[in-house]
Amino acid sequence: MSPASRDTYALLVVVTVAEVTVGAVPHRDALDYEIVDVFAPRAFAGNPLAVVLDAGELTTEQCQALAFEFHLSETSFVSAPTEPGADYRVRIFTPFAELPFAGHPSVGAAHTLVRTGRLPAGTVRQECGVGVLDLVVDDDGARLTGGRPTLEDGPAPAELAAAVGLSVADTTGVPAEVAGCGLPFAYLSVSPDAVDRARPERAALDALGVGEGVSVLSWDASTSTAYARVFANDLSWGEDPATGSAALGAGVWLVESGLLAGDGTSSYTVRQGEQLGRPSVLECTVTAAGGTAVAATVRGAVVPIASGRIRIPS
Repeated sequence: MSPASRDTYALLVVVTVAEVTVGAVPHRDALDYEIVDVFAPRAFAGNPLAVVLDAGELTTEQCQALAFEFHLSETSFVSAPTEPGADYRVRIFTPFAELPFAGHPSVGAAHTLVRTGRLPAGTVRQECGVGVLDLVVDDDGARLTGGRPTLEDGPAPAELAAAVGLSVADTTGVPAEVAGCGLPFAYLSVSPDAVDRARPERAALDALGVGEGVSVLSWDASTSTAYARVFANDLSWGEDPATGSAALGAGVWLVESGLLAGDGTSSYTVRQGEQLGRPSVLECTVTAAGGTAVAATVRGAVVPIASGRIRIPS
């Protein structure tokens, strides 16, 4: 190889390496993407997610068009960070709107960046609409630390039960608070046999104002496990197979309701998606002080399913 050829080859290598970093967005007409299943005990379970890489030059309209094209519950668009201390930025879109935060898009994006060699395993810092959040990524999945816990009064359990097609006799007497660690959800505690009978009524839920959605769940104190179905308003009150943000908020609600300890760190599990044929397992912790939740985490496995390139909308 001539010296000139070696120089040209070296330049090509430099450009190629730059293109696979989190921050570089070379001029192109298509972008790489990955499809992964999040909170999945196996492939083709959990909540599917599209992760679009090197997306920093996309406009909001282009992100929305691509999210509608994938038509999954959410799509993550990864780019270079704009906040100090962050390792990357993620924008999260449903097919119809952008979200400031969501659990399974955060866990799936972080694990994908590590699995594809763009970031090292360990603690990574994600910039999103609610700030900079920590995730700890290993070979199998990732653990997300949620945002600041929030809590407010929810509707009467009888009203919320009616809005999801259940009766007051199905409830357990636990208040239906609205809680969150980034996105707020209402929590309706029902008997185990009632969870699978829930049928959301869109007009009734719209009238109640229950944040981003409602989690209908039964609680097993002996195993610290909630069996949940989550109906989200950004899905027109359709059911979500795994909802990390709702699992985080569940910890806040569990502490407020006295179902988990008011001091120290408690572990709990959320089972979700079984009615949809997409069983999901969300492993969580909540830390409380003086009867109030101060932090929560959610962890789940991430299983790669597909990869490819998608055209950038004009």
